[in-house]
Amino acid sequence: MPHEFQQPGTDFLAELRWRNLIHQATDEAGLAAHLASGRRKAYIGFDPTADSLTVGNLVPIMLLARFQRCGHTPVVLMGGGTGLIGDPSGKSAERQLMTRERVAANVEAQKKIFSRVIDFSNGRASLVNNLDWLGPLTFLDALRDVGKHFSVNAMIQRDSVRDRLQNRDQGISYTEFSYMILQAYDFLHLFEKDGVTLQMGASDQWGNIVAGLDLISRRNPTTPSGAFGLTTPLITKADGGKFGKSESGAVWLSPERTSPYAFYQFWLNAADADIPKFILTYTLWSREETEGIIAAHQANPAAREAHRRLARHMTELLHGPTEADAAEAAARALFSGDIASLPPALLDEALGSAPSSTHDKASLGAGVPLVDLLVSVQLAQSRREAKEFLASGSVTVNGRKVGPEDRVTPADLLHGRVIALRRGKKHWHVTRWE
Repeated sequence: MPHEFQQPGTDFLAELRWRNLIHQATDEAGLAAHLASGRRKAYIGFDPTADSLTVGNLVPIMLLARFQRCGHTPVVLMGGGTGLIGDPSGKSAERQLMTRERVAANVEAQKKIFSRVIDFSNGRASLVNNLDWLGPLTFLDALRDVGKHFSVNAMIQRDSVRDRLQNRDQGISYTEFSYMILQAYDFLHLFEKDGVTLQMGASDQWGNIVAGLDLISRRNPTTPSGAFGLTTPLITKADGGKFGKSESGAVWLSPERTSPYAFYQFWLNAADADIPKFILTYTLWSREETEGIIAAHQANPAAREAHRRLARHMTELLHGPTEADAAEAAARALFSGDIASLPPALLDEALGSAPSSTHDKASLGAGVPLVDLLVSVQLAQSRREAKEFLASGSVTVNGRKVGPEDRVTPADLLHGRVIALRRGKKHWHVTRWE
């Protein structure tokens, strides 16, 4: 289990700095002294726009995990209230409002993700829902006690607001315009009621974080607030592509959305240039181990050892050692071609991207010559070419090498329905027999 703790006072900011995870901080020197003087609380908010979170959301989750491992107390804020409004940050158009029932269901579905990385036992962390305090807040209370501390002049200078105001086709509703007031109120509430002194988030949340700090200061004008803000850089890929996207879409943290095997493959197939950044951003390895792995990778990226270690580490962290073992076994089987031992579901997933075809199972009774089958599934252009491939030993059936005279028979069926052909190391074809 990854719930390992260092001692209170361990330098959290130094940990983030060598990992290149500090983008902006308010009074960094003051924050460093604040964290060194005792066990502190920090929070990050999570938007319930879906019933799961993605690997992009894993950056702030890992930030809270590091905070905990440095002896402090992380607070996970579920946006059950703000999710009813929608954060305009990074959005070029108005969000479609979700129903209360949908937001509540998404909040519940997301909750279980956090406990895989953060230890909530014995008060080491807490999870709160801002609907608990935003729900009872009346419109008049919000205007009198919160809104009066905000300048519209300053609010319209926010990038997320200004860009929308200048776009006549889209504009921005009063609902989304008011979002920053609600998020600022979250920080005020947690600061006053729970002693939370630090809000963290991605760099696109800087304006919302500063708004919360300003509200805290205005409510306590005669004394230094003792509250701080910190942001991390937005994660980007070396090729400029959107992080967290694969050919099949977003990479989710819930196994119902993205299987452990697909999750493992996401990290395993990362571009060589992205591996150092991913290791620094996501792993819980020590500095010595991290720098050693990165150095070895940069010296010989073709060995792909860093890819395998990263994929194993992240899959075990999010899905546990059993699922990580299975994902590793499937990856090894696919690489070697020896897939006969894979269970049905994992076999289907491992071969899911390979070309496939359906055949008459009855025809297997007499055996189907491989020279004919290779041509019919387009692993060879002609019977002559098929014979050459078979004679050279470059063709396997379920990982078993075959020759020019061999046939596939019912004995070759995996789980009674599949025979996998491979030519060379990369050319697969899945035949399904019905």
